[in-house]
Amino acid sequence: MSDVVIAGVGQIPVGEHWDVSLRSQAVRAVLAAIKDAGGLKPQAMYIGNLLAPTVSHQSNLGALLPDWSNLTGIEGITVEAAGASGGGAFRLGYLAVASGFVDVAVVVGVEKITDVVGPELERAIAESTDYDYELTQGLTLTAQAGLVMQLYLHQYKPPREAFAAFPMLAHENAVGNPFAMYRKPISQKAYDGAPMVSEPVNLMDMAPYADGAAAVVLTRRDLVPDSLSHLLVKVSGSSVASDTLARHDRSDPLAFDAARLSVEGACRQAGILPQDVDFFELTDSFSIYAVLSLEAAGFAPRGEGWKLGLDGTLRRDGKLPILTMGGFKARGNPLGAAGVYQIVEAALQLRGEAGSNQIPNARRALVQNLGGPASTAVAHVLERVNG
Repeated sequence: MSDVVIAGVGQIPVGEHWDVSLRSQAVRAVLAAIKDAGGLKPQAMYIGNLLAPTVSHQSNLGALLPDWSNLTGIEGITVEAAGASGGGAFRLGYLAVASGFVDVAVVVGVEKITDVVGPELERAIAESTDYDYELTQGLTLTAQAGLVMQLYLHQYKPPREAFAAFPMLAHENAVGNPFAMYRKPISQKAYDGAPMVSEPVNLMDMAPYADGAAAVVLTRRDLVPDSLSHLLVKVSGSSVASDTLARHDRSDPLAFDAARLSVEGACRQAGILPQDVDFFELTDSFSIYAVLSLEAAGFAPRGEGWKLGLDGTLRRDGKLPILTMGGFKARGNPLGAAGVYQIVEAALQLRGEAGSNQIPNARRALVQNLGGPASTAVAHVLERVNG
């Protein structure tokens, strides 16, 4: 069977789009991806979204978005997997094309968090936790990350200030990303002085929720138009794994087991080891989750992931670049759309179109999208196709 490739990508800037509707955001990204793919017409649309039914009061995006994209009649399905909704939608698009049942699929992630403000928004996001045993007790995602970070500091005793390396790196890389929400670097002083959100997590340890939409067109390599001028990106590995939803049900609260399994599965399918990739787009919704993701993927021993932020390993010119376009922290976290943004950004790197953020000779990427504290983990290996 012909390789499944990313033929086109599209995105809109991440931010607060008060005057742009959910559907308008999605359609702009979809049409941009179709244009980038040489006009390929999708037979299916897979949509990553978390909040539309509760925040935007809009369900059935699988009918709405194809209609507004002038694709009425095609298959349309919404995927919800908390913060991993975008990665999950991409996984379904990949499987549909790989199976041969769909020739061309468009995957779009979209979120419109500004339809609600204040405590109502925080509650809607927190519904991705265990309602009976976490949310009703007042445990938000941020409070949960605070407990995890507290335990990590207690168990492994890293210097607290070491976690600054991750938001500082994200903001440094976002400077060159025109689609990022925050395009200014931050200093160690700014990090140290940031107000606490849920101790020990401070404001700089948490990615800001934002509006956004990103899309990719998937097809088989033999169906790509000859007129396409940019390089293709092959999906060589795809895997998804789940863990307990409630954190307290895990035997080891600091083990991202689903994250580990998803990386192992995607790399096994691609026939590589994690160390064979040129960069890693991980989920840095909280600084501590970036650290735990690095450890789960095997890039650092348990309790030592924070050290990678201190020796230059994770910079764009380092051995394992991460957050190459700003990550969740500086690009912004559009929740259900975040995983598709990760795919778009990785594809641009592999196509050599990342501008001032370009990683030299980038040929292979590992992309991982997490829902909550790795309750759901979706990993993909992407590779540049030459010729």
